[in-house]
Amino acid sequence: MSKEITSRSTDYSQWYNDLVLKAGLADYSAVKGCMVIKPHGYALWENMRDVLDRMFKETGHQNAYFPLFIPKSFLSREAAHVEGFAKECAVVTHYRLKNAPDGSGVIVDPDAKLEEELIVRPTSETIIWNTYKDWIQSYRDLPLLINQWANVVRWEMRTRLFLRTTEFLWQEGHTAHATREEAVEETTKMLEVYARFAEEYMAVPVVRGVKTANERFAGAEDTYCIEALMQDGKALQAGTSHFLGQNFAKAFEVQFRDKENKLDYVWATSWGVSTRLVGALVMAHSDDEGLVLPPRIAPLQVVIVPIMNKDAEAQKKIRDYAGSLMAALRSKGIRVKFDDDEATRPGWKFAEYEMKGVPVRIALGARDMENNVAEVARRDTREKASVSLEGLEAHISNLLEEIQANMYQKALAFRNENTRKVDTWEEFVRVLDEQPGFVSAHWDGTGETEDKIKELTKATIRCIPLNNEQEAGKCILTGNPSTQRVLFARAY
Repeated sequence: MSKEITSRSTDYSQWYNDLVLKAGLADYSAVKGCMVIKPHGYALWENMRDVLDRMFKETGHQNAYFPLFIPKSFLSREAAHVEGFAKECAVVTHYRLKNAPDGSGVIVDPDAKLEEELIVRPTSETIIWNTYKDWIQSYRDLPLLINQWANVVRWEMRTRLFLRTTEFLWQEGHTAHATREEAVEETTKMLEVYARFAEEYMAVPVVRGVKTANERFAGAEDTYCIEALMQDGKALQAGTSHFLGQNFAKAFEVQFRDKENKLDYVWATSWGVSTRLVGALVMAHSDDEGLVLPPRIAPLQVVIVPIMNKDAEAQKKIRDYAGSLMAALRSKGIRVKFDDDEATRPGWKFAEYEMKGVPVRIALGARDMENNVAEVARRDTREKASVSLEGLEAHISNLLEEIQANMYQKALAFRNENTRKVDTWEEFVRVLDEQPGFVSAHWDGTGETEDKIKELTKATIRCIPLNNEQEAGKCILTGNPSTQRVLFARAY
């Protein structure tokens, strides 16, 4: 199976596409720019969603759902917001079809034109803040901590499975607060939730930072982000959390009376991650043999493959032991499968589960049972070991945690090795071309310089790291004074 995948060293982009398709994560759709998420890919997203949903609820948030369609006039109320999304909006203009008079098919009924066009949700700030206007009157109604799981549409010219599609799945949190300080605290708190999820569950180390004004979310005062480094040295924005100030509250007249009975506008945040995380997972860990998935979110953590012969008694022993092992592992919350499908040979199964990234594979044959051992293979290193049946249950539990930790440390080492400081323009350009990764460099703080660097190198400022130290220096392009380094990279 792996022979059908382009190697990473030959063509990283094609390797990614091949792997997403061959591993059964997604498929292309009849609708240009959209994808079909297949069961294996959707199971992966469900596991991500379930963990994040629990983390959101542990921090006091509740789920709700808002309409897919947004009146066009709503987007006009916040100038920066409409400017940021205007070129990506799908617009509904009519509500009915009819048969063409010449019998050629259906056509849009010209008499069914909407009085006001509807925008297919690119993001929900406007429809949500129009609703919050009716929900918030007093400080007693605050904070309002709402999240929704939904799909959104952003009309994209260049699409790529999971990373950039016209329609994608995501969650978007939208909160309202009585003070600026509370809203800023919420923004950074949710950024840390995302960072913890990426590192503890996806095994992907991330840089926590704040975006420059040029890269800020449309309508936000500040955008915080987590940035991850993929195996080809390109960066990927893995999550964002926005401090919206009072911009949307003023646009939609969302006011409250404080404890002194004074009227004021509420303070807002929004934050989100999407199915782009599935793409991040593929690019951060996988290899030329297929997916490599971290155990904590792998749809299937352990697969038991029997090596059967024609001896009925030996077959029964294998099945009985596999049944008891599965029961023991499942009692610990481990997702395990016994694949006794007789239509496929063990070698085919080994390749299939390796392609799908199952962290641990156990092979059980008659001779293994006689010797009281099983062969255990781990997907991350592809190492195999012979393990006693008596200690197999404990071994598997420990091995899953070992794999999770090893994957994170490997990705962290890769990021550290591919994060470089530079002080001159010549060095900056050379490193970007010869040693792709994060480049830490001085910048003079102007949008003009930022745009010029992007134009010349296709590298963008991924973020200003939150743990940045003040350091006097000179901008790599202009030579103007700089007080701190920022993180550049070419990115998806």
